Amino acid sequence: MIDTTIFENKTAVYYTLGCKLNFAETSSIGKQLSSAGIVKAQKGQEADVCVINTCSVTELADKKCRQAIRKMIKQHPNAIVLVTGCYAQLKPTEIANIEGVDMVLGSDQKQDVLNYINEFEKNNTNGTNGVFVTKTNQIKTFNPSCSNDDRTRHFLKVQDGCDYYCTYCTIPFARGRSRNGSIDSMVEQANQVVKDGGKEIVLTGVNIGDFGKSTNENFFDLIKALDNVEGIERFRISSIEPNLLTDDIIDFVATSKRFMPHFHIPLQSGNDEVLKLMRRKYDTTLFAHKIEKIKHVLPHAFIGVDVIVGVRGETDKHFEEAQKFIDTLPISQLHVFTYSERAGTKALEMDNPVDPQIKHQRSKTLLNISEQKLQEFYYKHKGTPAKVLFESANYSNNMVGFSENYIKVAIPYNANLVNNIVDVNIGNLDMNTMTMQAQFINTDDAK
Repeated sequence: MIDTTIFENKTAVYYTLGCKLNFAETSSIGKQLSSAGIVKAQKGQEADVCVINTCSVTELADKKCRQAIRKMIKQHPNAIVLVTGCYAQLKPTEIANIEGVDMVLGSDQKQDVLNYINEFEKNNTNGTNGVFVTKTNQIKTFNPSCSNDDRTRHFLKVQDGCDYYCTYCTIPFARGRSRNGSIDSMVEQANQVVKDGGKEIVLTGVNIGDFGKSTNENFFDLIKALDNVEGIERFRISSIEPNLLTDDIIDFVATSKRFMPHFHIPLQSGNDEVLKLMRRKYDTTLFAHKIEKIKHVLPHAFIGVDVIVGVRGETDKHFEEAQKFIDTLPISQLHVFTYSERAGTKALEMDNPVDPQIKHQRSKTLLNISEQKLQEFYYKHKGTPAKVLFESANYSNNMVGFSENYIKVAIPYNANLVNNIVDVNIGNLDMNTMTMQAQFINTDDAK
């Protein structure tokens, strides 16, 4: 049983690295601690509890996690320092050996942080640390989470884990097999967002199109149910595998009351031979069909695409063919990742590693294509009306928001517009900030 008296007047600080799913989970951890009376530390205040939620998608991510852990220990020298997340699941001993770390919690322990802190407070006497990590193949539970910390958008975790085991990826080892909550529980959480005043929810997870494996449901039925949640004005689907993005889902979004014309689809390579090396579950023909289908029913849709460069076995010819394929796609933006060697992955058994300098050149080439495609997408919408949901952050007396199709719009800061959807006409592109300027359609909104 938790003794909440030990948490009186305690403060906590949170540091999250990595994906939107991590941010959602950190928010849930914060709610746990808040329920016991631990309040969020003010900026500059030394905290009593420090929670670091880590990422391990690349070697660089691991390095950033170590830097963040040491930084937080330095800033909060008397705090209980607790590290969780994917890096903690994969390399718990490495983290435990960092001086100042008190506890390392794996993926299955992440949502039981309060109990671990409680036990630590009651039992720790010699400054020894504890490692609590369940083996990945034993992770069975789905822990719900939804983030809302200082954000207009809420990130709702609908699924966790992955069964794909792509050759370059450690996520199945960090998060376990695919699992999810029920549709009813997701609708319940969405209704809670309504009560909290939220207007936009992003559906997130590791492989969200795989939703339903553990409840005998499916992702299509999930989005149909969520579309009926009164009070949420916008839903967005985060990254979804192209083989799981069915034509029915695309058609539904095209006629939906609340799902936005915005897709994020991992391609990873625009070459079929490299896709086979990666053990992806589609080819470029299927991917091109999905893009064509989206643009046919939603010509104004924003489409973001993930690509990895420099995987083992990717030749110059492979990359040139991939580049040409990507050039032909009517997409809006690329998210370019440089392949990183990850212990335990099948990719390490492959021949022909790519020189780091060549990886850098390939990344730069695709980033240039991405910049061009994003500018083209933005310019196409200059002079058109849009509904923009404005966020709370203040950027040099400006505020930003996103249109239905994810165009980033900036206006002079007006606190009255935070978390409000406003009708604007999209103006010129500011190349320095990559935001579109806007004019109010209703002059009352400017007041």
